[in-house]
Amino acid sequence: MIQKLKSVLTEKHHPSWYIGIGAFFLIIIFTAIMTFSASKQIDYVWQWHRVPARFFTNKVIKSDTKGEIQEISIKDKTAVIEVKTDDGIEIFKVPENELLLKKGDFVSPGTILAESKKIKPGLLMQGLGLTLQISLYSSIFGIIIGLFGGLARVSKNPGLKWLSTIYVELIRGSPLLVQILIWYFVIGTLVNDNLTMMGMGYISPAGWGVISLSVFAGAYVTEIIRGGIESVPKGQMEAARSSGMSYMQAMIYIILPQAFKVAMPALTGQFISLIKDSSLLGIIAIRELTKASREIVASTMMTFEFFLILAVLYLVLTFPLSMIVKYLEQKVKVK
Repeated sequence: MIQKLKSVLTEKHHPSWYIGIGAFFLIIIFTAIMTFSASKQIDYVWQWHRVPARFFTNKVIKSDTKGEIQEISIKDKTAVIEVKTDDGIEIFKVPENELLLKKGDFVSPGTILAESKKIKPGLLMQGLGLTLQISLYSSIFGIIIGLFGGLARVSKNPGLKWLSTIYVELIRGSPLLVQILIWYFVIGTLVNDNLTMMGMGYISPAGWGVISLSVFAGAYVTEIIRGGIESVPKGQMEAARSSGMSYMQAMIYIILPQAFKVAMPALTGQFISLIKDSSLLGIIAIRELTKASREIVASTMMTFEFFLILAVLYLVLTFPLSMIVKYLEQKVKVK
């Protein structure tokens, strides 16, 4: 990569190349200046110092009353704090090694009584982890659904072909948000009620989120796989069949490997879109990255900071994926 950059910088180019480079940097600088100027014009207090606590934090126990600590006793490594208030005695129980105050200290609502020394993921990291988890499962199941759907689309069996066509047109022709609502509130209610009646538990909102995204992605993957299969010359199948392979053997060993190479860029774009589509799952009470950010904004009123961070986090998720797959494309490029 470094060697390639050196060769680009040392190579002689047409004057228009240098003009293009200069225009690029001018646009970037102009955009940065305008953004900075606009941020100064608005009546907003930036509070970036409060952001890190939403990534990683430690557990704290706060007082919800006003008074004086009258007594602290230790029982089984637990500190029992007795706070004398105007209405009587309030009792708080905290871990002994996390206690911050002592007898005689005054407390008020919001005073931290104990603070854990262990760092735990904050709301943003929890949302980020759930987004990654849901996106991964949905991508895997979407590939499986799309693979079978793509094979059905090119099948000579009219029943399979028609069912696959109806599935693709129905899913691609309706908004994902509507599909999520139907899966969770309509199908989910019916299925969970029956599962509960049979004593089999229920499917969580995250489970229905994965199902809805998988089915949605599967429809698009179906068309991508179909296009990849049809891009392979028909002579490949004929040659494989004439050599003694069955239809499925020829499809698995000859056609599909070539089809995936052709379909890889489109599949990559679909999975990148799937990560961003997961932001709609907040509507069914799944605290993924976007919903976690909205909750933080609602509690802190730090709108600009966390929505900007949200955009950066989605970029961090999707950009490496596109770079990795671009590298793989070069490795498996059809010559």
